Order: sequence, then C-alpha cells, then structure tokens
Amino acid sequence: MSATKSARRRLVLASTAALGGAAIAAGAVGAAGAAGATRAKAPRAYVAVRTIHVVEHAITDTEVPTGGGKDVKGNILVFNNPVFDAADTKQVGHDEGFCTRIAPKEGIWECLWTTFLKQGQLTVQGPFYDTRNSVLSITGGTGRYRSSRGEMVLNSRNGGTKYDFIFRLS
Repeated sequence: MSATKSARRRLVLASTAALGGAAIAAGAVGAAGAAGATRAKAPRAYVAVRTIHVVEHAITDTEVPTGGGKDVKGNILVFNNPVFDAADTKQVGHDEGFCTRIAPKEGIWECLWTTFLKQGQLTVQGPFYDTRNSVLSITGGTGRYRSSRGEMVLNSRNGGTKYDFIFRLS
C-alpha cells in the first residue's frame, strides 16, 4: 500500500472514531438529560397567589321559565348585578351571567358568569346551591387576569341578597 493511501486510511479511521465518540458523548448527554427529566419535581398542590374579594348585590336576578312553570328543571336565572369592594362600601364593577336549574328539589343550579373589574374580567363556572355556599372554577380572564386560573368561593350574605365572591387566583 502506498504512503498516500495509508495516510488517507488512517485519516478516515481517525475521523470515524472521532465521530463515533462524539455520537456516544451526545447520546450520554441526552440520556443524562432524559434521566434528569424523569426526576423532575412532582406538581405542587394548589396555592393561591392572589385573592380578590368583592361583594355582589343580587338585585336583578330573574328566573326565566322554560315552559314548565316556576322553579322547574331547565329554567334559566339571568342577572347583571353591581359588585362592591370587600368592605361593601364602594362599587368596583358588575357581573353578568346565567344559571340553569339542574335539580329543583336539591336546590342546584349550574352557573356561568363574568365579573367585570377595573383591571379586567374574571369568568367562573360551577354550582350554585339554594341553601349552602359553593366553590366555582375560574375558567379565564382578561386584562391583568388574562392567565388566571383557580377557584372562586361563593358565600351567601343577608339571606341571599348579597354574595361574597372570593377569587383565589393561581
């Protein structure tokens, strides 16, 4: 074999070895990264990072019969009420929404509404009970609340003429 062919052969072998070593090293790094990914922290429990408390004055609530009379399954409750600060002294916005009567004997409605505040809107969905408080899901928002999720605690006040809306944003 000539000196030129021998030199070329050593160069090819050296290049192949170098590329193979690089591939093995890359694989090792990838495997280490994948192994690290499997050791990621478990999801943490829900923690509210911000709470907004307003008080709704339920003055426009109107039940719309759907053909079966008053307080029957399928009836719709519509509303557009003012909301006040937590001290219940200054109006800070309003809400708009509706509820569908699900089970009259059990006092259950399924609701969807939006609360309009100066810095944006918060939308909730979930149960409303005639005789007890409930927790609804925050399904979205706008403005300062555009990425919000979490829950809204709904507490009845004054026999159902006012409601605490306690938004726990995550």
